[in-house]
Amino acid sequence: MVFIAYFLALTVGIILGLLGSGGSILTVPILVYIMGINPVSATAYSLFVVGVSALVGAQRFFKNGEINYKISLYFAIPSLLGVFVSRKWILPNLSESLHFFHFFSIQKDTFILVFFAIVMLIAALSMLFSWKLNFRNNNDRENNFVFIALDGIVVGLVTGFVGAGGGFLIIPALLLLTNISMKEAVGTSLLVIAIKSILGFTAELNNVIDWNLLLTFTGFSIVGILIGSCFSKLLNGRVLKKSFGIFVLLMSIVILAKEIFF
Repeated sequence: MVFIAYFLALTVGIILGLLGSGGSILTVPILVYIMGINPVSATAYSLFVVGVSALVGAQRFFKNGEINYKISLYFAIPSLLGVFVSRKWILPNLSESLHFFHFFSIQKDTFILVFFAIVMLIAALSMLFSWKLNFRNNNDRENNFVFIALDGIVVGLVTGFVGAGGGFLIIPALLLLTNISMKEAVGTSLLVIAIKSILGFTAELNNVIDWNLLLTFTGFSIVGILIGSCFSKLLNGRVLKKSFGIFVLLMSIVILAKEIFF
């Protein structure tokens, strides 16, 4: 099973290298269902994997000058605050059994995975119904830093809770609230994800961490990114993104069915 998990980590990296984003959303399911790690620890490990992977993936955008550092900071700092709130206060204070409307209860681990599956579902829909067509002409738009900061907090809370990078939430927000281009939005998003995920992971340093597993998993993911980047110009990115979106959609449905009905 460990070999399968590391092979899938390599696959996650390849997807990231090919698409520039998205692949890391598979990290938590791999850690939970293949490696048997509990959901709370899996979301913590995912923060590290997602952060390092995003930093590596951002290298080509660094080289091409396609990162807006000012907007990155306006988004990353509130987002980092959201991550810390999730990891230090919200998750630790969730009871092991959550009760809703006096007649429905759900276990904490199940709730985390159901919430994660919903996030996967939204991510899949963002891949299948691309936002690019909606925000083409934004050069004359003023940068709305107040809303950028507010959105950063929301994305940080989600990231801290489920361990996903949140690029599917960050990129549309950047295109809607700022005047940067699509490529800049992707590059800026990767930098934001790297900052909030890696620094957010430091909230877990007082807990027991399997560093051997975590660093090996991350290493395979990085190798995958390098492989994917080499082939990214040879393959049709739009078709790949749609295909991956369908896969993530099916994965989210399977996780929801498993956690709710089985």
